[in-house]
This record gives sequence, C-alpha cells and structure tokens, in this order.
Amino acid sequence: MGIIKQGILGGFRKKTGTVVGAFWRDLNVIRALPRASGKPASPAQIIQRSRFALVISFLSSFSDLIEIFYSNRSASNSPMNEAVAYHLKEAITTVGSDIEMDYTKVKFARGKLELPATMRLAATVEGKVDFEWTNVGSTNLKYRDATDMANLLVYNPAKKQFVSLMNAAPRSAEVFKLQLPLEFGEDYVHCYINFSSTLKKGLVSNSQYVGKIQIVAM
Repeated sequence: MGIIKQGILGGFRKKTGTVVGAFWRDLNVIRALPRASGKPASPAQIIQRSRFALVISFLSSFSDLIEIFYSNRSASNSPMNEAVAYHLKEAITTVGSDIEMDYTKVKFARGKLELPATMRLAATVEGKVDFEWTNVGSTNLKYRDATDMANLLVYNPAKKQFVSLMNAAPRSAEVFKLQLPLEFGEDYVHCYINFSSTLKKGLVSNSQYVGKIQIVAM
C-alpha cells in the first residue's frame, strides 16, 4: 500500500494501484509497474542485455572510483549511470560472436583537470609497475597544479582482478611504483591514471589508459 506523508500533493512511497512511488536523488518519482510478458526476447534484445550485463559486472569492481571521480554529471543522473552509458556506447567491442570490453577505452573518471602531456609505463622491478609522467602542461594553472594527486587503476584480465590506489603521488613526483599482488608475475595488465586537485574539491581529470605491460615475476 502506498503512503502519502505530505498530503494529496506530496510524494508517496511503495506501490499503489498500477504505479510505484519513490524518492530518488531529491525528487519524488512515480513509475509504472512493469508488465509481465511471455514473449521471448529478440536476438537484438539478447545482445543488448549481454552488453549491459558485461558493463555492469566490469564497472562494479571499481564503482568506488566512479562514485568519486565521475564529476560534471547532471543532477538527475548518478555517476554509475553515466559510466554505464559511456561504456555501452564507447567501450564495447565484438570479437566473432563474443562481446568484450575494449580496455583501451575504459574510463573510471571524467573531469576538467589537465592530464600530463606525456605518460608511460615501465616494469623493471619484480612485482611492480612504474607509472611515469611529466609535470609539464599548459600555462593555464586553473586546471593544473604540482600538488594534484595521481590515482591509479590496474586490471589483470587473466586473473580478473583490479588493483587501485588513490592519492598515490603528487603530480610533481612524476613517477610512482605500484606494488601488485605476487600472483600477477608474468601476467599482462592494463593500466589507467587520473589526477585530482588538492586545492579545489571535486576537480578531477579524465582517466587515461596508459597502456598494457607484462609484470616481472618475483
């Protein structure tokens, strides 16, 4: 039974008749009840459901980063919804009959802060991946500062595991050696980076795919 707490013009929660009331992102929302259907899904619907399930499963592993770093979003859309929409459109690829993530287009962050002009990876120490970048950019310091902090994400597709580290190093450091799990030795990993301002809350950069590299075994 639906309950109206603020009179006839107020929002309500739970089901009443053929609609459901809810409070979502500061808004009173009314949704129609879904209609049951015995009609089998079409091939296009099956593919779309598979794409959606793949994206949700993949993004859920670093949803904490998405919640923090997907800035400049609309008031009516959540960070995860924005991330799902982007990845469904830009980061899905089809290999034969298989649907896969395009790791080069994965983004855990979106924002206006400037990325370094040059970024690269190295794996010279056992069990670690070196993120390297230059502390050089435009002269517009509104969107770049030496104190900006690097945030890192590494994905091991063989193990289906993520490693992330927030506030790893300031932009001025130009390098950070990230320790990975022992079992990552000799595996290839995909690496991502973004930066967040220490001077202005919520000001972050896009995340950037830095590359794929093989980890040196211990």
